Amino acid sequence: MLLVVTYSTAARTSLRNVCRTHEESVIRRFGRAALLADTHHGAFLALRLREKHPDDVQLERTEPFNEFRDLPASVREAAEAYENRTEPATAYAKFAVDSPHPSPDELKRQEL
Repeated sequence: MLLVVTYSTAARTSLRNVCRTHEESVIRRFGRAALLADTHHGAFLALRLREKHPDDVQLERTEPFNEFRDLPASVREAAEAYENRTEPATAYAKFAVDSPHPSPDELKRQEL
């Protein structure tokens, strides 16, 4: 997918117009950003926006996040255990102490 992020009112207006006119190439809209289909048409629309607003449009190519391929099981298990904790007010840092789950510092050091 192609991520288009706009940084000005004029660029946001152009993005909104492109999204309304070419719904078949829009995966999702987020106000000042949009995900466009990973097709030549999606790329054309994104490049058109950047050509019109060169300093106010950022383009990135993204790929879907596959939690089973991109993460070790320990991170998924930690998220599941934390969401099912008995005390909802317990912060993760406290929850992870003396548990088999990674600490917040360990999670922050590891790149995807």
